[in-house]
This record gives sequence, structure tokens and C-alpha cells, in this order.
Amino acid sequence: MLTGLLTPTSGNVKVNGIVPNEKRIENNKQIGAVFGQKTQLWWDLPVIETFELIKKMYNMSNKEYKENLEKFTKILDLKDLLNKQVKNLSLGQKMRCEIAATFLHNPKVVYLDEPTIGLDILVKENIRKFIKDINKEENTTVILTTHDLKDIEEVCDRIILIDKGKIIYDGEKESFKNKYGKHIMAEFIIKDKSKNITLETNEEEFEIIDETDNSLKIKFNHDRLTIMDIVNKISKFCNILDMHVQEEGLEEILKEIYRGEAISD
Repeated sequence: MLTGLLTPTSGNVKVNGIVPNEKRIENNKQIGAVFGQKTQLWWDLPVIETFELIKKMYNMSNKEYKENLEKFTKILDLKDLLNKQVKNLSLGQKMRCEIAATFLHNPKVVYLDEPTIGLDILVKENIRKFIKDINKEENTTVILTTHDLKDIEEVCDRIILIDKGKIIYDGEKESFKNKYGKHIMAEFIIKDKSKNITLETNEEEFEIIDETDNSLKIKFNHDRLTIMDIVNKISKFCNILDMHVQEEGLEEILKEIYRGEAISD
């Protein structure tokens, strides 16, 4: 609906003051999109020819096109890909070219549908960095859908959380984590364990996620307990050699919200 491909059955949609399905061409001039498995690259042609076509479609000046092409080629490491046929590219190579093609004409709004799915760690990292940099440099609005919540952790500043058709949160990512992220994960390296700590503590205030002779993984509510409280409780049963403390990630917070374990007032 935001790109103008679908007409809303009710309600209204506007993108920068334009009703997308009524003025598709005008809307399309100011947006870019990556649609999952649907490519905008011409399969049998070298990548650079798709870029040249985009230049003509969006009436880009030679200066703007050259500057963007050079910048994206450097950031996304496209130099060795530009003259290759799209059908001969790997998934990661193709997605880097898709991202470049999407941002090439300096769109005001970009929709990215699963831009990192199936990609290796380094390619994901490069794409995430590229999106963040373009957002800051060009003030481009990026709307991202993804199953990889690491994308959201690293790229997004604003989160809109919808549950059963209602918006239950709309605001900054850090404020969201502060409001709903009540738990801390603590991992301990231990030795000389005297008893089964899970059975002996029987605490409702914290949860032992995993226990071995040499390690413990504990989840606790940081509004009720401090890490020193946890240390004092478990040191009765073992010697603590080392520990690592980590705040909950978005994935764990969302699981708790949708299980009804987090307050959504």
C-alpha cells in the first residue's frame, strides 16, 4: 500500500503528502524498495547496465549518478561486480547490488523487506552499516521488515510495536528497552560446586537457565535484584571464577511481551 501496489480497503495512506495508489508515478519517484526475492536487477545483463537504466528512469544528472555510483561502489565493495551478469552473482553479491540500486537515485523513503536474509555475517554487517550511514548522511527514511532482530538492534532508532492490531509502543529503541527490558542475563564460570544450585536455591526472584559443574547462566529482574545479590546467593554453593553480564536483547523482550510476561501499559 505504501508503494502504491495495493489499494487500501479502508482508511487512508499518505507518503510525503501523496496518496500512493492514486499517484503511483509521482510516489515512485521519491521511494526505493527491496522486495525479498523479487529483483530489480536485469538477470542477463551486467549490473552496471541496470544502474544506467535507473539513471535514465529517474532523470539523474551525470554528476549525481557518478557521485552515488562511486560512493556505493566503495562502501558496498561493488568494483568487481559491476560488469558481471546478475545471474552469475552469489546471493550476498546480488543483495549488495540491490541495495545500491535502491538508494542510487536518492529516494526520500526506502522500504527494505528482509534485506539480510540468508546472508553471511560480513555481508550483513556491511549492509547494516551502509543503511545507517545513508540514513544519517542523506536523512533518508528507512522502513525495515525483518526476522533478524539484530537488524533492528543495529539499524533502527524508532520502534513501533503492534499487538492484535493496536499500537502498544511507538518511540525510541533505547526507551523501549528501558521500559520493557526488565531482565539481565548473567553467566558465571564456577568451580568446587558443592550442591545442585537449582534445587538448593529454589528462588522465585531469579531463574537458573543452565547449570553445569563449571558454569551457570542466570536470568534475573534488575528492578528487584542487583548482580551482587546474585553473587551472594550462589557463592554459598561454589567459587566464582568469572562472570559476564548482558542486558536482554530485543528478541527476548519481544518474546516476553507476546507471552504476556511484560507490562504493556
